[in-house]
Amino acid sequence: MKSFKLTLLVASISSVLLMACNDSQQQSNSIENDSKEVVNSELKSNSETNVQNPKLPEVTEAQKANKLYENYWERSLELNPIMATFQGDNRYNDRFGDMGTAEGLAERRAFNQEYLNKINQIDASKLSGQDLLSYQIFKDERLTEKAGDKFLDHLQPIQQFYNPFNFVAMLGSGQSAQPFKTVKDYENWLSRLSEVPAAVDVTIANMKEGMAKGVVQPKVLMQKVLPQLQAHVVDDVEKSLFYGPVKMMPKDFSEEDSKRLSSAYIEAIKAIVVPSYRKMHDFIEKEYLPAARDTHGMVSLPNGKEWYAFKVKNTTSTGLTPEQIHQIGLAEVKRIHAEMQQVMDEVKFTGSLQEFFEFTKNSKQFQFDSKEAMLQAYESLRETLDKSAPDSFKVIPKAQFEIRAVEPFREQSASGASYQSASPDGSRPGIFYVNTYDLSARPSWAVESLYLHEAVPGHHFQISTQQELEDLPKFRKFGGTTAYIEGWGLYSESLGKEMGVYTDPYQYFGALAAELWRAIRLVVDTGFHAKGWTRQEVLDYMEANSPVAEARRVSEAERFMAIPSQALAYKIGQLKIRELRTLAEETLGDKFDVREFHFQVLKDGALPLNILETKIKKWITSVK
Repeated sequence: MKSFKLTLLVASISSVLLMACNDSQQQSNSIENDSKEVVNSELKSNSETNVQNPKLPEVTEAQKANKLYENYWERSLELNPIMATFQGDNRYNDRFGDMGTAEGLAERRAFNQEYLNKINQIDASKLSGQDLLSYQIFKDERLTEKAGDKFLDHLQPIQQFYNPFNFVAMLGSGQSAQPFKTVKDYENWLSRLSEVPAAVDVTIANMKEGMAKGVVQPKVLMQKVLPQLQAHVVDDVEKSLFYGPVKMMPKDFSEEDSKRLSSAYIEAIKAIVVPSYRKMHDFIEKEYLPAARDTHGMVSLPNGKEWYAFKVKNTTSTGLTPEQIHQIGLAEVKRIHAEMQQVMDEVKFTGSLQEFFEFTKNSKQFQFDSKEAMLQAYESLRETLDKSAPDSFKVIPKAQFEIRAVEPFREQSASGASYQSASPDGSRPGIFYVNTYDLSARPSWAVESLYLHEAVPGHHFQISTQQELEDLPKFRKFGGTTAYIEGWGLYSESLGKEMGVYTDPYQYFGALAAELWRAIRLVVDTGFHAKGWTRQEVLDYMEANSPVAEARRVSEAERFMAIPSQALAYKIGQLKIRELRTLAEETLGDKFDVREFHFQVLKDGALPLNILETKIKKWITSVK
C-alpha cells in the first residue's frame, strides 16, 4: 500500500500535487533556538490584553500551540487544494494549486520556516500529555521538512507508480474524491482541469533541469509511464475517462445546464486533456527516455547515499541505517522460511521449500476463474471480520468502505492492493482497491491477509479511527508516520487466527508469504539504493526466496525503484508494534487486555515509532 501510503492520501498522490504536505516523521533530538519570532498577531494581542486586564484568564502555552496548529492547517489546505478535497473540504475544489514552480517551492519552504519559528516560541516545559505529544510531532515535522530541502525530489516528479497525471485522471473520472453532485461541482472541475496544461509545462521544466543535473529516473520505469499517458490520448471523446462525469450527470440538472456542461466537458477533453497528455507522452518518449539512466538505485544519483539515508530515517522514524535494515531483512527471511516449513508439514507436502513455492504459484486450485470471482472472495470476508472485530477492539470506526478493481489504465503498474481513505464527514466511503490484472499472479491464498491489511482491522480501520478522533489537532488527525501506518497494516495481518480466519493452512501460508514479502523488501530496497543491486539481481533474489509470480515480482521491484525506502516501513513498523505487544503480555500477565492494548496503540493517531514506544511503555507501567 500506498503507502501512500503521504498523509492519509498516502498512497494515491504524487508529491508534485502536495507540495507542503509530508508524512509525520521521526522525533528529532535537535532543537533550533536561534529562531525568535512571535507566534502570531492574534496570540500576541491576546497576551497583551491579559496583561492590561488581569481579570481575563491567561493564554496558556497549550492554547497558543493549538491556535498555531489550527492556523497552520488552514493555510496548508489553501496551499494544498487536493488535500482539502480528500478531506471533504470543498472550498478549493476549483484549483490544483502550485504544481512545482520555483516560486511555489520557495513559498513552501518559507511557510515551513515560519511555523518552525513559531513553534520555537512555545515553552515545551509547560506542556504535558497530548499537548506535549502534539508539540513534539509538529516541531519534528517542520525540522524534517527543512532538512529535506537540499534534496531534489522535485526534479523527478513522475514515474510509473506516482504519476500525477494518473491522479488527475482518477479525480476527473467522477469515481474519486472530486465531487460531481451539483452544477457548481461540475464547474469546479472545469476550472481545476484548466490548470493541467500549466502543470505539464512545470513538470517538463523540472524534468529538464533534472536531466541537466543528472537527477533522472531509471529508463525502465519511464517506459511504463508511456502507456499510462497514451491511454488518455483518445479520438473518441466518449471513450475518455474524463467523460465519466457527463455519463453520470444528475437528472435534476436543468436542460440548459446539462447541455452547457456536456458541451464544456467535451471541449475540455479535446482542447485540454488530449493535448496535455500527448505533450507529456511525447516529451518523455523523445527527450527524457534517451537521458534516463540505465542504473536502478539511488546510489547512482548525485549525493544518492545521503539522500537515501535521509529517506530511510524519514520513512521508518528510527535511527536504523540501511545496512542494519538489510541485515534485519535477511534474518527475517530465514525465520519466516522456517515457519513455512511447518505449513508444508501440516499439508503433507513432500519436497523442498522452493518446490512448495512453485506449487503454490502455479497450481490451478489457487487461481481465480474471473476478476469478479476474485472481488467476491474479498467481499465474502466482511461478515466474519466485522463480527469478530469487537473482540479485539474497543472502538469500531463508523466509516464504511467499498471494494473496487484497480482501473485498467493503471493496473499493469499498480501494486497488488491499496486503500484510499473515506472522507471525514462520511459522505464518501473508503476504497479498498484490488489489482485484478493477470489473475495468475493473484493467488487465492493471498486473500485473507490482504483483506486484513487493507480493510479490517488494517488501513481502513486505523485511518478511519484516527480521522474520527475528536480532540486531535488536524495535522495529526490527517497526518501520520509511514512506518506506523504500514506497520499497523502488516501487524493486522498477524491477527488472522485471533479474528477467525486463517483456518485453511494455505491461507495461513498466504499470511506468511505476505510477511516474507515485506521482509524481502528490507533486503532488496536497501540492495537497490544502498548497495547498487541491479533490477535483475533483485528479481533473482525474489524468485529464489518467495512464492510470488513473475508479473508481481516485476511490478514490485519497479515500485521499490520508484519510491525508495517506502517499502521499509511495513516490516520495521510491524516489528516495533509486535515487540511492544510482547512486552505488554509478558509484563502484565493476567492484566493484559488485547482490546486495551490496541486502543492504546490507535488512540493517538499514527505516531513516530519512538514516540509510540515511549507512550506504550508508560501505559504498561501505569497498568502494572
